[in-house]
Amino acid sequence: MAVAYYLLTAFYVVICLVLLLVILLQQGKGDMAAAFGGGSSQSAFGARAGATVLSKATAVLAALFMIAAMALAIMGQRGPGSVVSGTAAPPVPKPAPTAPAKPPTPPQQPPK
Repeated sequence: MAVAYYLLTAFYVVICLVLLLVILLQQGKGDMAAAFGGGSSQSAFGARAGATVLSKATAVLAALFMIAAMALAIMGQRGPGSVVSGTAAPPVPKPAPTAPAKPPTPPQQPPK
């Protein structure tokens, strides 16, 4: 179970990095891109074709990101268990037997 958790964590990190890369490769839709030198003619995959490929990749990676996050949360809730979960509880000590109480003896009168 621990191996699956660590493999899923590594897969999650890779998804995060690729999702970050895909988001940063997308062209902006606002006027701020033109102000900083970015224009629609300078995109890496063309004017429109790259936007659809990158937006589909973003959607798929976002879905994988959410599914992996939920899986990690569920697996993390279970945890590895307690350190002492495999040991038996110590035996309960039996109380010591008590003798019945004797009635008090009256004090002895000294002989006269």
